[in-house]
Amino acid sequence: MRIVGFEIVPFSINHDYEGKSDALPSGNLETMTLKTCTSLNPAINDPSNFMRISKGTNTNVLFTYDIDWVADETTWSNRWDVYLRGNPDDEIHIFAIVNSLMIILFLSGVVAMILLRTLHKEIAEYNELNTLEEAQEESGWKLVHSDVFRPPRTLPMALSIFIGTGSQIGIAVALLLLLSCLGFLTPTDKGQALTMIILLYVFSGSIAGYWSARCYKLFGGKDWKTNTIATATFFPGCLVFLFLILNIGLRTQQAATAVSFTTILAVFLLWVGVSTPLMFVGSYFGFRKEAISVPLKANHIARIIPEQTTVMNPIVVTLVGGILPFGSVCIELFFIMSSLWLSQIYYVFGFLLIVVLILTLTCAEISIVFTYFQLTNEDYRWWWRSFLGCASSGLYLFLYSIWYYNTKLDLQGFLSGMVYFTYNTIIALAFAFFTGAIGFFSSLIFTKKIYAALKVD
Repeated sequence: MRIVGFEIVPFSINHDYEGKSDALPSGNLETMTLKTCTSLNPAINDPSNFMRISKGTNTNVLFTYDIDWVADETTWSNRWDVYLRGNPDDEIHIFAIVNSLMIILFLSGVVAMILLRTLHKEIAEYNELNTLEEAQEESGWKLVHSDVFRPPRTLPMALSIFIGTGSQIGIAVALLLLLSCLGFLTPTDKGQALTMIILLYVFSGSIAGYWSARCYKLFGGKDWKTNTIATATFFPGCLVFLFLILNIGLRTQQAATAVSFTTILAVFLLWVGVSTPLMFVGSYFGFRKEAISVPLKANHIARIIPEQTTVMNPIVVTLVGGILPFGSVCIELFFIMSSLWLSQIYYVFGFLLIVVLILTLTCAEISIVFTYFQLTNEDYRWWWRSFLGCASSGLYLFLYSIWYYNTKLDLQGFLSGMVYFTYNTIIALAFAFFTGAIGFFSSLIFTKKIYAALKVD
């Protein structure tokens, strides 16, 4: 027989013992007989059998339980349907998706206006110019065609590492959601999902190595070994550093949640023996392949960038760019946080998959819009901004976790807060790399498309 559901009804019973009714019997309790267990059915919730405890009196309380087995037609595979049908939270999930879709529709309208009207008209007018003098009189994004694909001057290797890491996280999350939607993961076993995401992340190492190498080669980098080693160690190194500090704190307090040495060793061997070799394999194929083609070559002398307005300040653009991506997932994020920290069960992976797709579209569109505005102001330094503009959503996620900690949780002690903020820091970093990579690739495709349409001698 299999248990497909249960219902717990707690209530008090005024137990009566054979020979003694005012105190617990002495001796072995297993040999004693309770009158209440032979004269009535304790499973019946009858107020006349309730035990009343007066304030200020010493009363012995005996805890018992009684089980009624009820046959049911529910199959083992459908045991969670009671939570999936008629749950009032479904309306909130639907509201979250509608809210995200409204953001998508707004951004899609802006992108459509830019692409179908403004860009199409400007490209047609530019291609119809007959003389060099007429072309030089043009302004905006068309003037920076000889500099738009100039490699970033600031930390090109770091940018390629971040992009590769974000690609790896994105593939791991996509596979995890796919497996969850297909029913391969059990919602009640949170350790199963955590183990699976670690394994998927480790076995996606070749993705990180490949795209990190491709971007680094696009930026003109030559030191592929250093780039590969840095890609393989940067994000895992951050995780290990944060986790070891947390584990030391748990060990000093003798907490049951402290991770054993064997578990740490197993994860280390996965990283060294699986993830890093896969990273080198992906990097090898990435560097062997031809560099990502761009329609225009950069001039030897960089164009002078005009003074930018306050609105186009890099800090302002970065902070504003992450608001809408975070806003598209903030409602669903509440349920995920409740599942992580309030012992609730998160089971609507179909909703979550839709929200992640909406997040991807939001990051792509907001990155395209901001890149267009930046190029229109004749500022061709879009590489880092396309990444940071969407990656700043990780900052808002961390700020949200602070709000959640102060309003929804009642954690006591420094160690509890340390556990909470350590894990949320890891989640915020992963979210930032994931959204930043989406923003970068979207802007790269956008710039290649629009400048390929220009007729430049």
